[in-house]
Amino acid sequence: MAAPEASSAAVPTLMTNNTLRNAFGGVLSFFILLLIGVLAFSIRLFSVIKYESVIHEFDPYFNYRVTQFLTKNGIYEFWNWFDDRTWYPLGRVIGGTVYPGLTLTAGTIWWLLNSLNIPLSVETVCVFTAPIFSAFASWATYLLTKEVKGAGAGLTAAVLLAMVPSYISRSVAGSYDNEAVAIFALIFTFYLYIKTLNTGSLFYATLNSIAYFYMVCSWGGYTFIINLIPMHVLLCIVTGRYSSRLYIAYAPLVVLGTLLAALVPVVGFNAVMTSEHFASFLVFIIIHVVALVYYIKGILSPKMFKVAVTLVISAGLAVCCAVIAVLIALVASSPTKGWSGRSLSLLDPTYASKYIPIIASVSEHQPPTWPSYFMDINVLAFLVPAGIIACFLPLSDASSFVVLYIATSVYFSGVMVRLMLVLAPAACITSGIALSQAFDVFTRSIKFQLPGLSSNTEVDAGETSSATKEAQNDAVKTEKAEETSKDRPSRKSKKKEREHVEKPSTKTKAEKKRLLALPLEASVISLLLLVFLGAFYVVHCVWAAAEAYSAPSIVLTSHSHDGLHVFDDFREAYAWLRHNTDVDDKVASWWDYGYQTTAMANRTVIVDNNTWNNTHIATVGTAMSSPEKAAWEIFHSLDVKYILVVFGGLVGYPSDDINKFLWMVRIGGGVFPHIKEPDYLRDGQYRIDSQATPTMLNCLMYKLSYYRFVETDGKGFDRVRRTEIGKKYFKLTHFEEVFTTHHWMVRIYKLKPQKNRIRGKTKKSKSKTSSTSSSKRSGTRKKNPWH
Repeated sequence: MAAPEASSAAVPTLMTNNTLRNAFGGVLSFFILLLIGVLAFSIRLFSVIKYESVIHEFDPYFNYRVTQFLTKNGIYEFWNWFDDRTWYPLGRVIGGTVYPGLTLTAGTIWWLLNSLNIPLSVETVCVFTAPIFSAFASWATYLLTKEVKGAGAGLTAAVLLAMVPSYISRSVAGSYDNEAVAIFALIFTFYLYIKTLNTGSLFYATLNSIAYFYMVCSWGGYTFIINLIPMHVLLCIVTGRYSSRLYIAYAPLVVLGTLLAALVPVVGFNAVMTSEHFASFLVFIIIHVVALVYYIKGILSPKMFKVAVTLVISAGLAVCCAVIAVLIALVASSPTKGWSGRSLSLLDPTYASKYIPIIASVSEHQPPTWPSYFMDINVLAFLVPAGIIACFLPLSDASSFVVLYIATSVYFSGVMVRLMLVLAPAACITSGIALSQAFDVFTRSIKFQLPGLSSNTEVDAGETSSATKEAQNDAVKTEKAEETSKDRPSRKSKKKEREHVEKPSTKTKAEKKRLLALPLEASVISLLLLVFLGAFYVVHCVWAAAEAYSAPSIVLTSHSHDGLHVFDDFREAYAWLRHNTDVDDKVASWWDYGYQTTAMANRTVIVDNNTWNNTHIATVGTAMSSPEKAAWEIFHSLDVKYILVVFGGLVGYPSDDINKFLWMVRIGGGVFPHIKEPDYLRDGQYRIDSQATPTMLNCLMYKLSYYRFVETDGKGFDRVRRTEIGKKYFKLTHFEEVFTTHHWMVRIYKLKPQKNRIRGKTKKSKSKTSSTSSSKRSGTRKKNPWH
């Protein structure tokens, strides 16, 4: 009885040690996660520290303006808001055409802070929303990776995501765009799906549907979720991994998630009518057929099961064929077969350039270059393959989802540079798994070979605990057997035999692990290399956050031998419009600057960044591509009073309207055939020098950009195109310059009234004069400039 008593006394001590170790590990993980959240938030504050607390880019200004309206007028006015300041004379219904997740989130934060008597402005809340949610995204990454490969991999993936440059580019302080909250919603939805898949809990399945609803409210990229999850479900079914947990994880998401998605006004019935959602419904039918087959298998004999399976599969195929036929009939009438233009651009990278130039003209819709991968995910590009291999050791439902996630995100990021943002979480998860597994292997190898460690007791605490548990079970069984049996000597001899069998097996496990251990020198060197790799990643991420992605596009800077130069021309121009024009004046510009003009100048614009009406944008493009007189007639018919042009030829700003001009020609020519791109090219080359075509030299965009430009240096040298302009001296007859910013980056022109244009004409014959005056008295109809 001495041996069982000793073992039973040792077991509580070991269990206490394990409990303390787990508690300490949990507290340590909590503080590490807290520090990761602080890191994710603080690394995105360089834009505020180096510049100022200001909204960045173009789309965020519209989101900021909508949030201002929401906090001032309330939620019901927001849903019914008709904005007459945009897309004149059409206007825009804001509540039914925006994804409200970002706006409602920031508005709720602002309301909560003011309820707590923390009087922050709406702009301040908008500036810091993205850094706050980047911390949430890091924590969601920890939860997701922990479900796949444990807490160590989760912590590593979280710290990688907190600093990855691809995510920083869309979540710096001031980047108030939909992706600021959508990436968190994306990762959290995936986490709840994996959690439901591992537990089979309807509670997590319901939370998963709610998280999906928040993702639908936040970003149009929700279609990635509703296609990736069905792909994973189908993969599990095909590979024979169907279970009730898989059904619980998927079926409520499709039913409840689709119903919730249809509540979002911008989505509505598109949740069941567009081709992006059909894959989820098809897999929904398939999983029910499979579930029925498994149910029948459990209640029928093998012979009857074969007959029933034949009937079920036949009926299932008939239903699938009928559903597919209905779907084909629904989408056959659509020229895009029910797919949106952006979705078709992902499936066919050449589609946008062929048919929708307005999508192809956006720089973030272009395919990335190889250096951009190194810039945006850095060393993670080399760790991803190792992480994929680690997911197969062993392969589970959760790890197969990660493999599918990284595979699809790599493809989509190769089609559109904007979707590097979707690749970043997948790359961090797989890289975190790879680094965690590598550290585990190297540290275990070192632990096996360090002097002073016992090979049996101190090497593997897990083995010791398991052996002790076995001994405790044996002791309990022995005590129970003593009460019912009288043959003690035979029992003791059997126990001794069992102990002799168990000891070699334990030693065999230790010997196997020792054989798998790497040499000490190789393990130490590999650990040092991993630490160096991590240090290089940290340095690159901090540089990207501080230099590459912190500068707001509204305020530009440049470094030279005499110090830092700040170019604040955009705000200078918008301030001039706000203070020197009437409230009801209409301003025309290319669509890139519509949101900023409306938000900062508070003036009505013809087109903006929503790009929902291709014909309206083509009209502006046609005006910019036309000669001065024809352009005046187009703008006058739209009741435009001012023209805003961005020009970078003096300071070397490459994203000006001259560099975007060919897209104006292409978009305008797609609707109005008299605008032809070859007319603006010399031997297939786009030129603005003396070799430029007459059509190019006489179009409105050329004249508004280069008017009086020769006065700056006497030569008219364009620092962006690196050449002297072709037409240096000319006068404007239908437009007059009213304002040019300090660095000539923004130029504003005013349409001349009609009486000023006819003042300098030569006198006609009396008959012509009388006929003209009579026509004026009777009233002349405006000629449609597009016919």
